[in-house]
Amino acid sequence: MRELPGVREMARFLALGDSYTIGESVSPEERWPVQLAAMLRERGIDIGEPELIATTGWTTDELARAIMEREPRGPFALVSLLIGVNNQYRGRPLDEYRDQFRGLLDQAIAFAGDEPGRVMVLSIPDWGVTPFAEDRDRAQIARDIDAFNAVNRDESQRVGARYVDVTPLSRMAAANVALVAPDGLHPSGLMYRSWAELALTGALGAVTRD
Repeated sequence: MRELPGVREMARFLALGDSYTIGESVSPEERWPVQLAAMLRERGIDIGEPELIATTGWTTDELARAIMEREPRGPFALVSLLIGVNNQYRGRPLDEYRDQFRGLLDQAIAFAGDEPGRVMVLSIPDWGVTPFAEDRDRAQIARDIDAFNAVNRDESQRVGARYVDVTPLSRMAAANVALVAPDGLHPSGLMYRSWAELALTGALGAVTRD
Protein backbone atom coordinates (compact mmCIF):
# COMPACT_ATOMS: atom_id res chain seq x y z
CA MET A 1 0.00 0.00 0.00
CA ARG A 2 1.36 3.40 -0.97
CA GLU A 3 1.70 6.02 1.72
CA LEU A 4 -0.44 9.08 0.95
CA PRO A 5 1.24 12.49 0.98
CA GLY A 6 1.27 13.91 4.48
CA VAL A 7 0.12 10.64 6.04
CA ARG A 8 2.47 8.79 8.36
CA GLU A 9 2.09 5.30 9.73
CA MET A 10 1.71 4.89 13.48
CA ALA A 11 5.08 4.50 15.19
CA ARG A 12 5.83 1.02 16.50
CA PHE A 13 7.49 0.07 19.80
CA LEU A 14 9.18 -3.27 20.47
CA ALA A 15 10.01 -4.10 24.10
CA LEU A 16 12.42 -6.98 24.75
CA GLY A 17 13.10 -8.42 28.18
CA ASP A 18 11.98 -10.54 31.11
CA SER A 19 9.65 -10.13 34.10
CA TYR A 20 10.45 -6.43 34.37
CA THR A 21 9.18 -5.83 30.83
CA ILE A 22 6.16 -8.13 30.94
CA GLY A 23 5.22 -6.65 34.33
CA GLU A 24 5.03 -9.67 36.60
CA SER A 25 2.45 -9.12 39.38
CA VAL A 26 1.02 -5.89 37.94
CA SER A 27 -1.83 -5.23 35.53
CA PRO A 28 -1.01 -4.83 31.81
CA GLU A 29 -1.62 -1.09 31.89
CA GLU A 30 0.96 -0.72 34.69
CA ARG A 31 3.82 -2.25 32.70
CA TRP A 32 6.50 0.35 32.16
CA PRO A 33 6.50 0.08 28.32
CA VAL A 34 2.72 0.55 28.29
CA GLN A 35 2.98 3.56 30.60
CA LEU A 36 5.77 5.00 28.45
CA ALA A 37 3.72 4.63 25.26
CA ALA A 38 0.83 6.43 26.98
CA MET A 39 3.16 9.27 28.01
CA LEU A 40 4.39 9.58 24.43
CA ARG A 41 0.81 9.79 23.13
CA GLU A 42 0.07 12.50 25.71
CA ARG A 43 2.86 14.48 24.07
CA GLY A 44 1.45 14.12 20.59
CA ILE A 45 3.40 11.08 19.42
CA ASP A 46 1.29 8.69 17.35
CA ILE A 47 2.61 5.42 18.75
CA GLY A 48 0.85 2.10 19.19
CA GLU A 49 0.82 -0.25 22.13
CA PRO A 50 4.23 -1.89 22.61
CA GLU A 51 4.86 -5.31 21.14
CA LEU A 52 6.32 -7.34 24.00
CA ILE A 53 8.73 -10.24 23.73
CA ALA A 54 9.30 -10.93 27.40
CA THR A 55 8.61 -13.64 29.96
CA THR A 56 9.38 -13.95 33.66
CA GLY A 57 12.60 -15.87 34.28
CA TRP A 58 14.24 -15.40 30.89
CA THR A 59 18.02 -15.12 30.61
CA THR A 60 19.80 -13.58 27.63
CA ASP A 61 19.95 -16.83 25.67
CA GLU A 62 16.29 -17.59 26.35
CA LEU A 63 15.28 -14.16 25.09
CA ALA A 64 17.39 -14.71 21.98
CA ARG A 65 15.58 -17.99 21.27
CA ALA A 66 12.20 -16.34 21.73
CA ILE A 67 13.12 -13.57 19.29
CA MET A 68 14.13 -16.21 16.75
CA GLU A 69 10.77 -17.94 17.19
CA ARG A 70 8.68 -14.76 17.07
CA GLU A 71 10.57 -13.13 14.19
CA PRO A 72 9.39 -9.54 14.79
CA ARG A 73 9.30 -7.46 11.63
CA GLY A 74 10.87 -4.04 11.79
CA PRO A 75 11.54 -1.28 11.47
CA PHE A 76 10.38 -0.06 14.85
CA ALA A 77 10.56 3.58 15.90
CA LEU A 78 11.62 2.50 19.39
CA VAL A 79 13.15 -0.73 20.69
CA SER A 80 13.82 -1.29 24.39
CA LEU A 81 16.05 -3.94 25.92
CA LEU A 82 16.13 -4.88 29.60
CA ILE A 83 17.67 -8.27 30.33
CA GLY A 84 20.17 -9.88 32.66
CA VAL A 85 18.71 -10.21 36.14
CA ASN A 86 18.16 -13.94 35.68
CA ASN A 87 21.72 -14.38 34.46
CA GLN A 88 22.82 -12.81 37.75
CA TYR A 89 20.30 -14.78 39.82
CA ARG A 90 21.44 -18.10 38.34
CA GLY A 91 25.12 -17.27 38.84
CA ARG A 92 25.92 -17.14 35.14
CA PRO A 93 29.31 -15.61 34.21
CA LEU A 94 29.77 -12.00 33.17
CA ASP A 95 31.72 -12.90 30.03
CA GLU A 96 28.81 -15.02 28.82
CA TYR A 97 26.43 -12.17 29.59
CA ARG A 98 28.52 -9.69 27.63
CA ASP A 99 28.66 -11.94 24.58
CA GLN A 100 24.94 -12.73 24.61
CA PHE A 101 23.88 -9.17 25.46
CA ARG A 102 25.98 -7.89 22.58
CA GLY A 103 24.11 -10.21 20.22
CA LEU A 104 20.74 -9.04 21.55
CA LEU A 105 21.79 -5.42 21.22
CA ASP A 106 22.79 -5.97 17.60
CA GLN A 107 19.38 -7.52 16.96
CA ALA A 108 17.63 -4.59 18.63
CA ILE A 109 19.49 -2.16 16.39
CA ALA A 110 18.49 -4.16 13.33
CA PHE A 111 14.84 -4.08 14.43
CA ALA A 112 15.20 -0.29 14.78
CA GLY A 113 16.14 0.08 11.12
CA ASP A 114 19.87 -0.02 11.91
CA GLU A 115 19.57 3.18 13.93
CA PRO A 116 21.18 2.78 17.38
CA GLY A 117 19.57 6.03 18.52
CA ARG A 118 16.18 4.33 18.37
CA VAL A 119 17.32 1.66 20.83
CA MET A 120 16.92 2.18 24.56
CA VAL A 121 18.68 -0.07 27.07
CA LEU A 122 17.46 -0.08 30.66
CA SER A 123 19.75 -1.10 33.49
CA ILE A 124 18.96 -4.13 35.66
CA PRO A 125 17.12 -3.18 38.87
CA ASP A 126 18.39 -4.31 42.25
CA TRP A 127 16.04 -7.01 43.53
CA GLY A 128 18.20 -7.34 46.64
CA VAL A 129 16.33 -4.49 48.34
CA THR A 130 12.98 -6.31 48.16
CA PRO A 131 11.33 -8.41 50.90
CA PHE A 132 12.02 -11.50 48.79
CA ALA A 133 15.76 -11.07 49.48
CA GLU A 134 15.38 -10.71 53.24
CA ASP A 135 17.48 -13.80 54.02
CA ARG A 136 20.06 -13.22 51.30
CA ASP A 137 23.29 -11.25 51.09
CA ARG A 138 21.87 -7.94 49.90
CA ALA A 139 25.28 -6.29 49.61
CA GLN A 140 26.56 -9.06 47.35
CA ILE A 141 23.47 -8.88 45.18
CA ALA A 142 24.05 -5.14 44.78
CA ARG A 143 27.66 -5.71 43.78
CA ASP A 144 26.63 -8.36 41.26
CA ILE A 145 23.92 -6.16 39.76
CA ASP A 146 26.40 -3.28 39.45
CA ALA A 147 28.85 -5.58 37.64
CA PHE A 148 26.20 -6.73 35.15
CA ASN A 149 25.10 -3.16 34.60
CA ALA A 150 28.67 -2.09 33.92
CA VAL A 151 28.60 -4.56 31.04
CA ASN A 152 25.28 -3.47 29.52
CA ARG A 153 26.20 0.20 29.94
CA ASP A 154 29.54 -0.34 28.24
CA GLU A 155 27.98 -2.23 25.34
CA SER A 156 25.26 0.41 24.92
CA GLN A 157 27.80 3.22 24.79
CA ARG A 158 29.95 1.25 22.35
CA VAL A 159 27.18 1.14 19.74
CA GLY A 160 25.54 4.49 20.51
CA ALA A 161 22.29 3.19 22.01
CA ARG A 162 20.41 5.23 24.60
CA TYR A 163 20.90 4.12 28.22
CA VAL A 164 18.44 4.58 31.07
CA ASP A 165 19.75 3.83 34.56
CA VAL A 166 16.74 2.69 36.60
CA THR A 167 18.84 0.95 39.26
CA PRO A 168 18.97 3.91 41.69
CA LEU A 169 15.18 4.18 41.44
CA SER A 170 14.83 0.46 42.13
CA ARG A 171 16.84 0.82 45.32
CA MET A 172 14.32 3.31 46.68
CA ALA A 173 12.08 0.30 47.32
CA ALA A 174 14.20 -0.46 50.39
CA ALA A 175 12.44 2.41 52.16
CA ASN A 176 9.07 2.43 50.39
CA VAL A 177 7.00 -0.75 50.18
CA ALA A 178 4.60 0.98 47.78
CA LEU A 179 7.27 0.55 45.12
CA VAL A 180 7.12 -3.26 45.40
CA ALA A 181 4.41 -5.47 43.89
CA PRO A 182 2.32 -7.76 46.12
CA ASP A 183 4.65 -10.69 45.39
CA GLY A 184 7.38 -8.98 47.42
CA LEU A 185 9.89 -9.15 44.57
CA HIS A 186 8.85 -7.27 41.45
CA PRO A 187 8.24 -3.54 41.03
CA SER A 188 4.80 -2.05 41.53
CA GLY A 189 3.00 0.04 38.94
CA LEU A 190 4.15 3.13 40.83
CA MET A 191 7.78 2.07 40.44
CA TYR A 192 7.24 1.33 36.76
CA ARG A 193 5.78 4.80 36.32
CA SER A 194 9.02 6.29 37.65
CA TRP A 195 10.96 4.20 35.13
CA ALA A 196 8.75 5.39 32.29
CA GLU A 197 9.18 9.01 33.38
CA LEU A 198 12.95 8.58 33.45
CA ALA A 199 12.92 6.98 29.99
CA LEU A 200 10.59 9.55 28.44
CA THR A 201 13.15 12.09 27.26
CA GLY A 202 15.21 9.44 25.51
CA ALA A 203 12.10 7.86 24.00
CA LEU A 204 10.99 11.22 22.62
CA GLY A 205 14.42 11.67 21.07
CA ALA A 206 14.26 8.21 19.54
CA VAL A 207 10.85 8.48 17.92
CA THR A 208 11.30 12.03 16.59
CA ARG A 209 14.54 11.35 14.73
CA ASP A 210 12.84 11.57 11.30
